[in-house]
Amino acid sequence: MNRSFYWVRHAATNARGLYGWTDVEVDLSDKQNLSWLNETLPGEAIIIASDLKRASRTADAIQGSRTRLPDERNLRELHFGRWEGKTPQEVSEVDRVLSIDFWEKPGDIKAPDGESWNDLSHRVNEVVDKITRQYPKNDLIFVAHYAVILTQIQRVLGVSTLQVLHRRIHNLSLTKITERNNKLELDFSNKLSE
Repeated sequence: MNRSFYWVRHAATNARGLYGWTDVEVDLSDKQNLSWLNETLPGEAIIIASDLKRASRTADAIQGSRTRLPDERNLRELHFGRWEGKTPQEVSEVDRVLSIDFWEKPGDIKAPDGESWNDLSHRVNEVVDKITRQYPKNDLIFVAHYAVILTQIQRVLGVSTLQVLHRRIHNLSLTKITERNNKLELDFSNKLSE
């Protein structure tokens, strides 16, 4: 049996800096891409979103008549701890060596009071596995965040964190992963309306 997992990055925000778990407002004015997503995504798929407003409200905008599961805390963006709300330059001024290691040697390195890339991957993989077991025959739409989507691309491709960290995932873009014969394949990533 084949089925697909559609990963949608939330709509844009006006926030600057690192705002992983900070619940910032979302800008849903890009009606063209929202409409394209609603038309492109399968109508019978089940939709689930991160519980942060930027993802949850994006899911509201593209839900249509699709079945919606309760928002999921474990689909949140990477938690930047005490770096939340700061720009990378501000972080570098305070934690120069740690901030360099955090971005250049991702894995187990954490922002102060935050989480590591490996922590993020573990929690996202756990919730994705749980949902896919609960709905084994359904296509699934996940509305989430940049790093969350990257963890799933990394998982499918089996590449290092550094190799995946340089990918761009635009707001309101679509990444499609298909399960064929119990094997995951990346069909496309970062697709926007044309």
